Amino acid sequence: MSTNISEIDYLEVIEYSLDPLIIHTDYKIIYINKAAEKFFRTKKEDVIGGSPLDIFQETSKAAIRKRIQSAYGQPADVIEETIYRTDGTTVDVELYCHPIVVENKKAIQTYVRDITERKETEKKQKEMIQQINELSATIVPILNEIAVLPLVGKIDEEKARLLLEIVPVKVQNQNISCLIIDFSGVYTIDNVVIDNLFSINSVLSLLGVRPIITGLRPELSVAATNLNIDSSSILTLATVKDALSYLGINLNAR
Repeated sequence: MSTNISEIDYLEVIEYSLDPLIIHTDYKIIYINKAAEKFFRTKKEDVIGGSPLDIFQETSKAAIRKRIQSAYGQPADVIEETIYRTDGTTVDVELYCHPIVVENKKAIQTYVRDITERKETEKKQKEMIQQINELSATIVPILNEIAVLPLVGKIDEEKARLLLEIVPVKVQNQNISCLIIDFSGVYTIDNVVIDNLFSINSVLSLLGVRPIITGLRPELSVAATNLNIDSSSILTLATVKDALSYLGINLNAR
């Protein structure tokens, strides 16, 4: 049995939509749905009649005013903004608005989508990439195509994965034939990360680069053993100084 589109209660549909929705005209809010009440931490009666510009930061209001005016003619592009809830907290959102007609009068219907989690993920990814780029940039050339890569801080799975991608490229670009990977500055690590980091040694070996591991604490060695990682072919020494001495380099003599 087909349903006539005119029989659908439009207001009921948007009232129970999961996306926050605001309808406004002449810069006055005339409707918000339940999701918007929850999102903005308010009640309908407290915002009806207010300005939709009130949720925006002062620096954005002029541009938003122009955007609203243009949206009476055609749907506006999706944009990202930081807006205010009624309790003063801010939240990152995507905004999409398009024109509708309410009681023979032009109005704007605006959808609000919370992108806080996505923005936080993007921020963490950017910070991670920056950290990795900085880390890989700290490959310190010594001499005769020998360099040191000091690993520091917390190494999680994502960081280990990026190291696996970036370090071999950096090593090749710098024409390094022997890389000393120093773990003495690493304070947090787990089994998955250990597996990934030991994989770097395999990749380097395939590229003709000789890896030497230094500063590997006993608990890291035990974890590698428990993972059945064959470390017999990997040269491990206590310190970077020991590695340099093994390679016949005496920095004090230079």
